[in-house]
Amino acid sequence: MGQTTFTVDEQVGRIDKVIAQYLSDYSRSQANEWIKQERVLVNGEVKKAKYQAKPGDEIQVDIPDPITLDLKAEDIPLDIIYEDDDLLVVNKPQGMVVHPALGHPDGTLVNALMYHTPLSNINGVLRPGIVHRIDKDTSGLLMVAKNDHAHEALSENLKAKKNLREYLVLVHGEFKENSGTINAPLGRSNKDRKKQAVVVNGREAVTHFKVLRRYVDYTLLSATLETGRTHQIRVHLAYIGHPVAGDPLYGPKKTLPGNGQYLHAHTLGLTQPTTGEELVFEAPLPDYFTAMLSQLEPYNEMSED
Repeated sequence: MGQTTFTVDEQVGRIDKVIAQYLSDYSRSQANEWIKQERVLVNGEVKKAKYQAKPGDEIQVDIPDPITLDLKAEDIPLDIIYEDDDLLVVNKPQGMVVHPALGHPDGTLVNALMYHTPLSNINGVLRPGIVHRIDKDTSGLLMVAKNDHAHEALSENLKAKKNLREYLVLVHGEFKENSGTINAPLGRSNKDRKKQAVVVNGREAVTHFKVLRRYVDYTLLSATLETGRTHQIRVHLAYIGHPVAGDPLYGPKKTLPGNGQYLHAHTLGLTQPTTGEELVFEAPLPDYFTAMLSQLEPYNEMSED
């Protein structure tokens, strides 16, 4: 993967923990392994995992190449919303993993894309073409880069918060307010390493929400991402006491039946890398989602005389 360097600001503490916070795709145990292999330098020196990082410390990490999986192109149907020479926008079904990993070597969106078109090489062998991800059990829109030029341009726009990413989400509970913003930093949970959580020294995370429809005990929201942290919408909504319905990781045990969270990437806006044209795409709610909404009881406020 190569070297990456960052400077510690407010995320201080054990160096393995700090690395996992900055490089959120990797776990603290992975960071610990790199430290043991002397792949981590602090201000140019090898340190042990218990070293306490301080503001201003320059951390250099030599990330090893990922374990190579024998990726194969698979003739899996794709719901392509848009396609040109640079990119495509695909509507991912619930239950499909975006890219291969140990335990998911095939049947992923990447396997399907490889059969359909050439992809950019920037993310290496495991994630060709993938500019951003959504969870396995989240449905909806993803942009995919066909070449490195497009990948770099789309990634830069994401970092600059220029993309429109709006989700439709069904949550537990009833809202008094009609809209709001959740601004709470996210990082890996100290209690459960599989989870993300709101943490004091986490990375900036901002989610805007708007009530679309009220039901008895549930609310349908529009949630717009200003940042794109792992599990951001799911963690933020659970944090304010309205976990996503059906969410097996952050929701209550007693929730709506189904195959995961009721969360759908509904609207995606992007800038075409070559022409500069602003494009906006929408994907309707999938059938399982609309079927569940039809079973809920609408919430009707009593009118005053």
